[in-house]
Amino acid sequence: MIKNTIAKFKKTTSDLLLQKWKLALIVPVYFLIYLPWFRYIERINTATSRYHIIHMKLDDYVPFCEYFVIPYFLWFAYIAVVVIATFFTDDREYLRCCTFLFVGMTIFLIISTLYPNGQLLRPHVFEHQNLFTYLTGYLYSIDTPTNLFPSIHVFNSIGVHITVRRNKVLREIKWIQIISFIICVSIILSTIFLKQHSVFDLITAFIMAIVLYPLVYWVDYSHVRQQRKVPQE
Repeated sequence: MIKNTIAKFKKTTSDLLLQKWKLALIVPVYFLIYLPWFRYIERINTATSRYHIIHMKLDDYVPFCEYFVIPYFLWFAYIAVVVIATFFTDDREYLRCCTFLFVGMTIFLIISTLYPNGQLLRPHVFEHQNLFTYLTGYLYSIDTPTNLFPSIHVFNSIGVHITVRRNKVLREIKWIQIISFIICVSIILSTIFLKQHSVFDLITAFIMAIVLYPLVYWVDYSHVRQQRKVPQE
């Protein structure tokens, strides 16, 4: 009896660990595809300069504000922390989060490949010289003003905040909800106040999020998996 119980416990533990490993591999496997593709379009679109200029009249009314460089860089930590936290607390939402983000990022890559685009919004000189303009100058030096829409900074921030709202652990902690919302909004605003993106890029990111949300979170795909398991007669 005891031996059977121990054997079942070991098998259950082994199955859970295997499942966790499979979930953990989703991110690195996807980035093996994403990063080379992104570097390719960055190099090609910048080198040829044959890209379509993205601009809206609203862009001319948005002032440059170097202080938004802080939330812009904070985006990297924001995405990583929420994805990792969800990995350890909610398998279902982790899988949905990865699906939402990676589908959107892939659509962005396809658009940038088929429709090379860029912008001419960045200031040529900074009116102030301070830490924030220095960081903005550094950002400009490492990030080309090409491959802009839909804005991944905006789209991923929306996706990660959705995950915070849905995660069975994080959604119960009110201060995390508030902080996540503030960070999400500040990152979205940073994309246009730093002149990294056009308002058009922001709008298209919201549109993509609105379209993908029901497909990822409302549609039940379990019956599809069940049909695959049923042997064909």
